[in-house]
Amino acid sequence: MSPAVFSHGDLRLYLLNLLDEGPRHGYDIMQALSDRTGGTYTPSAGTIYPRLAKLEEEGLVTKSVDGRKSIYAITEAGHAEVISRAGDLEGIEAGLADSVRLIADEVRGSVQEAMKSLRADLAAARRAEEDAAHRTPPPADDVRGRSREQLNRADALINEFRGRVRGDLRSHVARGGELDATVVTELEEALDAAGRALTRALAR
Repeated sequence: MSPAVFSHGDLRLYLLNLLDEGPRHGYDIMQALSDRTGGTYTPSAGTIYPRLAKLEEEGLVTKSVDGRKSIYAITEAGHAEVISRAGDLEGIEAGLADSVRLIADEVRGSVQEAMKSLRADLAAARRAEEDAAHRTPPPADDVRGRSREQLNRADALINEFRGRVRGDLRSHVARGGELDATVVTELEEALDAAGRALTRALAR
């Protein structure tokens, strides 16, 4: 899930709310955020620690060192802000629930579509196998017959590749992963290179 799950200022308030439940170290805070969003949003240290440092500057949080861990605890001023913004927290919780539900629906739809594509590919492969089993082997000099067999094989490979790539892409996005334009561009370039290589091979 993208950090946009939290509107401007919401993550700050939600961090205070987590600390209002009890002192936590940084990793525990990140894990709590992941748990509260059903694993769809796992913030990085670069997202959480600067915000904790800002809360400490504002006097809303204190930091103490326990061995190699920094423990963060809410102050009275921080607790007072949590109390005064109880209504805002309710709105954040409702928004998180809606976001998690939406992600779950997207994942479910992606899985169903991937399964549908896989079943179609398997059915096509079975039909190809059945056709091959009932087909009289072409004579050694039957170039067209051999070419049709290889064409069916190529179709099956392309369908399998298509289903696998679509499933990987949709599952990645549904889980909240970022699909950078460079990844799609690299895919486009790789497919274009494969197409050119095939054209050269056919022209031999």
